[in-house]
Parts: sequence; structure tokens; C-alpha cells
Amino acid sequence: MDLIQHHGDPFNPRRNTMKSLSHILLAIGLGTALSGHASDFKLTSPSLTAGTTMPVRHVLNGFGCQGENISPALHWEAEPAGTQSFAITAYDPDAPTGSGWWHWVVYNLPASTHDLPENASRAPKLPAGSVEGRTDFGSSGYGGACPPAGDKPHRYIFTVHALKVPRIDLPADASAAMVGFMLNMNRLGSATLQVPYHR
Repeated sequence: MDLIQHHGDPFNPRRNTMKSLSHILLAIGLGTALSGHASDFKLTSPSLTAGTTMPVRHVLNGFGCQGENISPALHWEAEPAGTQSFAITAYDPDAPTGSGWWHWVVYNLPASTHDLPENASRAPKLPAGSVEGRTDFGSSGYGGACPPAGDKPHRYIFTVHALKVPRIDLPADASAAMVGFMLNMNRLGSATLQVPYHR
């Protein structure tokens, strides 16, 4: 027994338990630090306020809606390390289609891009080399909110995707679903801004 106590530290169950616990806590701490860094990635807008009704200027002009169909200004920062390009999507998961509705798809934005001005889609004021994909309206470019009259408020989710590739190569008429597949395959992180709208 004395021998075990004299040389006992490596064989002490209590110390081994404490050592294992320390390793676990260290791993949790590192994981939290890393995930915290990833969560620094954020998307904001001088045109939109999260949780506040979308302004009429960003609503569709058509299908019974009387907005201005102007794409909102967007700003993002603190993207993940290794980001080589960005993409922007605007999506309504509440559209009565069974698969939601894609309102805007922009990809191949250079890694140096951190802002899009208001009306970037129509002007156009997008950076050289960027591409606007086909939306569920059947054409490229921003299509504003236009939920069915009398329906519950729909959620309009604007997302910036940080990608690990400098560009994604797709046909000019690629669907938003095809673009979405490529974004999911190459995404390092994303940040979202959600606003409601109903009429």
C-alpha cells in the first residue's frame, strides 16, 4: 500500500478523473472559442431592420403588389478565415409552393466585397464578375416580397454565404436550387437577416 501511495499519482483514480475532466474542459473551451469566432460573421442593412416589416420600396411591383422592387443595401463583416468569395440569397420559406420562393440569388462576389448598395440589382451596381441567378419569378435579378393578400406574415431571409472557392461555375440559366446546392457544397459560414412582410 505504501508503494502504491509513494508512486501513486499515475495510478490514483481521483487524479486520473480530474486530469480527464481538465482535458474535456479544455476541449470544450477551444470549441467554444472557435465557434464564437465563427459567430462573429454578421449581416446588417441600412435598408432593413431585423424583425421589422419590410419597407414598401423593397416590395415587388407586380402580382397585385405595389412596391418599388428595389434591392436593399447590405453590409457584412467578420467572415470565416479562408473565404474566397461570397454569395447572397433572399428566400421566403412561407410561400405556398411546398418549396418556398427564391427572391434573389447573387454569386461570385469577390472576397474583397463587404457591401452592396441599395438598388444594386437594378442599376446594376454589382462588382465585376458577380452573377445574378434565376429566381422563382423566372428571371435573374431581385424580385421583392409579394405574399398572397390576407396571408400570415411571410419571413424574408437574406443570407450572405462565405465560400471556400473563388467562383462557382454554373450555366447562365441555372435554377436557384442548383445554385443553392453549390453554395452548400462550398460554404464556410453564413450570416442572415430576417424581416417579415404581409398585405
